[in-house]
Formats: sequence, C-alpha cells, structure tokens
Amino acid sequence: MIVTVTLNPSLDRAVEVDSLGRGEVIRAAAAHLDPGGKGVNVSRALLANGVPSVAVLPSGGDEGNQLIRLLKAEGVEVLAVPISGRTRSNITLAEPDGTVTKINEPGPAMCRAEFDEVIDRVLVQAGGADWVVLCGSVPPGLPADAYAQLCRKLRAAGVRVAVDTSGPALREAALAGATLLKPNRDELAEVVGTPLKDLDDVVDAAQRLRAWGAGTVMASLGADGAVLVDAEGVRTGTCPVARPRSTVGAGDALLAGFLAAGAQGVAALAEGLAWGAAAVSLPGSQMPGPADLRRHDVTIHP
Repeated sequence: MIVTVTLNPSLDRAVEVDSLGRGEVIRAAAAHLDPGGKGVNVSRALLANGVPSVAVLPSGGDEGNQLIRLLKAEGVEVLAVPISGRTRSNITLAEPDGTVTKINEPGPAMCRAEFDEVIDRVLVQAGGADWVVLCGSVPPGLPADAYAQLCRKLRAAGVRVAVDTSGPALREAALAGATLLKPNRDELAEVVGTPLKDLDDVVDAAQRLRAWGAGTVMASLGADGAVLVDAEGVRTGTCPVARPRSTVGAGDALLAGFLAAGAQGVAALAEGLAWGAAAVSLPGSQMPGPADLRRHDVTIHP
C-alpha cells in the first residue's frame, strides 16, 4: 500500500481549445474537471492500475467537498483534514499541438495546528505502507521545510519516502534524506542554480541532490523521457507519444508507475515511462489504466 500526501490539492479544470488568443473570446472544444494535486494524481494512477493507495490531504470549502466527492467516485480512499481555507482551483488550456497553458491558484494558508493534524494522520497510515509519497507545492503559511519535517519523522520510523516538489522545499527534502526525489528538468535546474543544457548536466545535478542526502533521483524530462540516478549508476529512457493531448499529471503517472514496479532499476524506470506517456495521450489530468499503457514503445538507453 502506498500513502500519498498532498498539502496543496486542487480542482483541475482542463479546457481544450483550437488556439489560444490573448484578449479573444474562445470556444472550448472540450472540458474536463478532475481531482488535482501531485499526490492526488499518484493515488489515482495507482488505483487505476490496481495498486492500493490512500490519499491524505487538507480540504476546505465547497471546492474541498467537491474534490473529495470526485476522488471517492474514482474509488480513491481519502483521509481529509478539515482546514479553514478554501481548496484551490486550477485551469489548464490545452491546444491541439500539445501546448499547455496553466493557471494555478496559490492555495489556502495552513496553520500549524492543521499541519500537525496532517502529520498525525500520515504517521498512523505509514505503519502499514510500502511508501509514503509527499507531493506538490507547500501552501502559504507553512515553512519551506514542511515536507522535510515529515520526511525526517517517517525516515526515523523506517518508512521509505518519495518526494516530488520544487524550489527550497526540494532542497530541504534532499537534506532530510528522502529515499527518492522526482524533480522535472526545470525544478532540478532551479534547485542547483545552474542551467541544464544537456543530459550530462542533468546527471550532474541529480548527483548533487544525492550528495546532499537523497537516495535515488529520477528526473522527468518531458518528451525526452526520464533519467534515473542511484547507487547503481545512471539509466535513461524514452517513450514517444504520437498525439499528445495534455502533459498535466504526466510526471505524477511516471512516479506512480515507478513505485508500482518496485522503484528500483531498469524495469521500474520502463514501467514509469509507460505510465507517464499514457497520461500524455489522455485529456486533462486523466490517469491511465492498463489498457492505455504501451510498454512496447519504451526504450531504455545505455
């Protein structure tokens, strides 16, 4: 069983448009409303493929109630911590060529008491978990090391922890000894403070995170696939998508597939790539199921 923690979940509305023109009235070709947030998406992807998962998240206002209803409709087990703020809503505009424009709200502020309640819920669930996955942005009101605080408690309890976040929170998670980090290319470049011009730069940056204390680093590179850097060395892979529809949640599906396949080595990387590519071929933030996976399209490079 895999527990996910999303401190800043959302309602994600994805709108498909023929073209995006600033200042114009645009008619949507299609629209989708999905539960959102990185950890939420990881749980959705896992459950779509028969892997047990529990999603822990704060929830507030009518938007929070709707988020919980959508998750339960998909069969996701939710442990919601009530908060005084309103759960945020995000908007994604997707064009036919695969261009995606995102508008993300900052989310509600969380107080220390609310965060402590989340920590308590997670620690209870972690006792029977294979992994705890900490994902997404840190909401206003909490320090940058919020995920790192939780990571240290979990690591002290002998729990494997994966973290997918950005900025100072990503650095703090590495310093806290996260078992696995899953940044994308931009997040990796930001945290090391250096542009990543080629694959060697990506590998060097991932090694810096490992030097800070992280165990394994899997960097998602969009259409260029992913890079896995661990104690065994460096592995890279790709899985091309003929008709991209939405990149929203693709990195979350990649992480879910990697964890579902054991989170180690070439086989797990290949499975993650298949899940991530399948997500790109689906609308909105829809997570792929077994029928969507094209494992034969995955290529692992030396």
